[in-house]
This record gives sequence, structure tokens and C-alpha cells, in this order.
Amino acid sequence: MYQLTFSFEAFLAEFWQKKPTIIKGGFNKFTDPISPDELAGLAMEEEVDSRYIAKHGNEWEVKHGPLTFDNVPKDNWSFVVQAANHWHEGAASLVTPFRQLPNWLFDDLMISYSTPGGGVGPHIDQYDVFIVQGSGKRRWRVGPQKEDYEEKHGHPALRQIKDFEPILDDVLEPGDILYIPPGFPHDGYAIETAMSFSIGFRSPKKQELLSSFADYVIANEVGDVHYHNPDLPARKTPGAIMASERADMEAMMRSLLDHPEMIKQWMGEHLSQNRHELDIIAADPPWQAAEVYQFLESGEVLKRLGGLRAFYYPEQPHQLFINGESYQLPEECGTAATYLCDAETISQDKLGKLIDHPAFIALLTQLINYGYWYPVE
Repeated sequence: MYQLTFSFEAFLAEFWQKKPTIIKGGFNKFTDPISPDELAGLAMEEEVDSRYIAKHGNEWEVKHGPLTFDNVPKDNWSFVVQAANHWHEGAASLVTPFRQLPNWLFDDLMISYSTPGGGVGPHIDQYDVFIVQGSGKRRWRVGPQKEDYEEKHGHPALRQIKDFEPILDDVLEPGDILYIPPGFPHDGYAIETAMSFSIGFRSPKKQELLSSFADYVIANEVGDVHYHNPDLPARKTPGAIMASERADMEAMMRSLLDHPEMIKQWMGEHLSQNRHELDIIAADPPWQAAEVYQFLESGEVLKRLGGLRAFYYPEQPHQLFINGESYQLPEECGTAATYLCDAETISQDKLGKLIDHPAFIALLTQLINYGYWYPVE
């Protein structure tokens, strides 16, 4: 079990989305949760999002997975696997200490393997990231946040910038953590063969929210009403859009937001959708509710699928949003949300009397059959 050596509350107060920092020994006696061979095996899979990045002098090479590792150079190359927490339980355990942040902000765990000199060059990301140094050593430089960094066209897939004056410059060793807020340029390269683990948190953009909400409105045929003005006067300037007409149409658009329950429904579904592929294996044969009940009653444990997004509103805990879909339970099952969305495992000890509620067992059976929860071996 990975445990942080520092106060997360103090970290949030001083650094979160304010300034980058290096936390030496953020994990004590850190060991990699996945081996380089296991990571390479994931990178070879069709379903897994991976990249190979190499530097040849001043030239950059990028390949997208599935990868092969034939004829790779000795040094100056890396490969990365996105959403590794979806595919490897050991790697997923590294995310748990960071669950003190909202799950709806969490994006994925990216793991990189780098030979000496391997990196992706200076660049800027628009998300918060905790980079945990695994085996080996890696030098990191982080620059100040400003708007006029010049792009460097090393490779279209890398979106690099030209160099910067660092405000942080240090070598990370196993267990050290580098935190970088959005908009701060950074550059890291391996001093020796190294593994790095990046826990990324990605907040939605205004554009994404507006686009997703518009899609929801259209899909649900909300606001399918034309503009009407029965008091329309004649005019001598037919090319003009009058201020009153513009205001009426603005009011039509704003009225779509005047539906708080609809907004909550859309937002729950939107935030629970995953940007990355999930390792979903549907139950075959399907479980029956009686089997689920007996399984839990016998003391066995169910685990939530790695990377599955499951949320609820505290004021409506009987409604759950899981992987982009909404699920409803009777109000007397209100505590179900805390087990299905807050906890990573389910057992009789945790559930208490909820295990005897048929509606909860029926929903849990459905989710097991979807492959969203599975038995712990």
C-alpha cells in the first residue's frame, strides 16, 4: 500500500493550482508497481494508448501504439502508456493516495520508461500532474507561467516550446514527487534508465461543457421551440437586428440553463464518461442476484474496475452516474452511492444491512454483469 509522507491538506493550501513544487521522499522506500517488461507488454496491445518518442540529434521521432521494440537505439528514447491504471491493478494502487482530490477531476495514470537522455522535450500541459519518480533518476526543470512562450516545431505530435529559464531544477530519485499546475513549462529527461508515474487531473474547459450540454439538449429534444414575436412591428430597416430581438433570443438561450435538475442529470452523465478505453470484460455467464448475495454473505470482496468513473450528488445519493449512464435506486438505498462511488471495494462488512435490500443487489448484479465490478481473487 502506497502512503504519502506529507499532509495533503497543507499541500492543497500552499501549492494546488498555484505553483509547482518538488516533494523529496513523497513516498518512502518506493518500489515500482509495474515492471518495464509488463509496461512494454501493455504498449504492444491494440486497445492500450501508447507512444514511442526518440531523439536523434535535433530530430524527433514519434510512433503510436501498438508498439514493437525491435531495433531501438541504446539511449535517448522513451515510451509511455496512458491510462495504465485501467490495465494493471498494481499500477492502479498508486492512484489511491491521491483520492483526496475529487474523482471527477482525475484523468489517468501515465507511466513512462526512459533510457538515458529519454524525454519529450520542453512543453506545457493544461492539467495538474503529480510525477512520481520510480526506479532510476530523472532531471526535471520547470519554468514560470506566462503566455508568450514560443513554439518549437520539433514534431507535430509533441507540441514543444523553446527553452525557458527554470524556477525549479533538480534530480528526482525514487519516491520523489514533482507537482506541476497547468500552464507551467517543464522538461524532464532520464539521467539513467528510469520509470516515471504521472497522476493527472484534468478539469473541463468551458468549450467542452458548452458543447456537451448542447449535444444533451439536442439528443433529449429540450427547447425545441421557435422564436415568436406576435407584436412584431413593420420597419424601414429590414437588415437590422433590433436590440429587443437580440435580447429575446439571448433569453431563449439562457432559459435552457434554468432547469437545475436537467443540468444535474447532464453533468453527472458527462463527468462520468471516460476519455480512455476501459478493460471491460462482461460476466459470462451472467450472475444472478442470488449468487451476488451469497458471494458477499460468504465474506468475499468485489472490486471496482480500474478507471471506472462513478459519481453521485450528496443531496441525491440514490441516483448514481456510472460510465456515462444514470442509475436510480429507492431512496432507502441512499448510502449505496458511498459504496459504489467512493469506495474501491465492496464487502458485506462495509455494506451492513444494505446487502439485504433487493434493489441494491439487483443493481450490483447488473453492474457486475457489465464488467464494472468483479470478484477479488
